[in-house]
Amino acid sequence: MKDFKDLRVWSKAHSLTIDVYKATRPFPKEELFGITSQMRRAASSIGANIAEGAGRKSEGELTRFLHIVRGSAAELEYHLLLAHDLDLLTETVHSLLAKQTDEVQRMLTALIQQVQPVQFVKKASTR
Repeated sequence: MKDFKDLRVWSKAHSLTIDVYKATRPFPKEELFGITSQMRRAASSIGANIAEGAGRKSEGELTRFLHIVRGSAAELEYHLLLAHDLDLLTETVHSLLAKQTDEVQRMLTALIQQVQPVQFVKKASTR
């Protein structure tokens, strides 16, 4: 496996994380340990788990970590929606971050399909 920094999906995830941090700066202080922290952890988990999976040097391990990453991306997707519905994110910022998240999710799906070990399915013989 390549160095994680060479993966386009990691680069996109890293940019998304930076944008989430910037977007959450103006959130109310009482949300620091609430939605602010949740959004930042979900976003940073995406890039961190891509890096860790790539560092395992095994396609099976990488695939396992990429599935974890998909969960973090889905979590971020929900928190973005919640922040928007609570009027913490403007429509414009929400739309931008949601599009970035969707792009990362699509790239993850493609990468999972590329590296996932082929599993052979035994067909039950009928007699």
